[in-house]
Amino acid sequence: MATINQSAVASLDEGLEETLTLHRLGVFEELGPSFKTTNCIENLNSLTGQRTDKIDCWRNSEQKHRWLATTVLEIEPRLRKVRGHRHLPRLRAALQNALKMRRKEVA
Repeated sequence: MATINQSAVASLDEGLEETLTLHRLGVFEELGPSFKTTNCIENLNSLTGQRTDKIDCWRNSEQKHRWLATTVLEIEPRLRKVRGHRHLPRLRAALQNALKMRRKEVA
């Protein structure tokens, strides 16, 4: 496969660990349907872009941040909940546990 599409192989190699994170943490069944794609991020970017893409002159970065925050608050009701959102505390606990284990390995 490497000879057919080196770019795809490089991309897979680069993100392989992240790709399997939900499996490794044991929460893929509950959260995989929402987190195995970039749809939620792409949706947020698209809705934000609809409101900000025509603005081509920002006075400063603080103004841009305010616009972005206002836009996200405005579109929040249109965003869908994460499927399996009730399992997010379990994901958080699994991530904290994995970080503690990694710190012990480094020390």
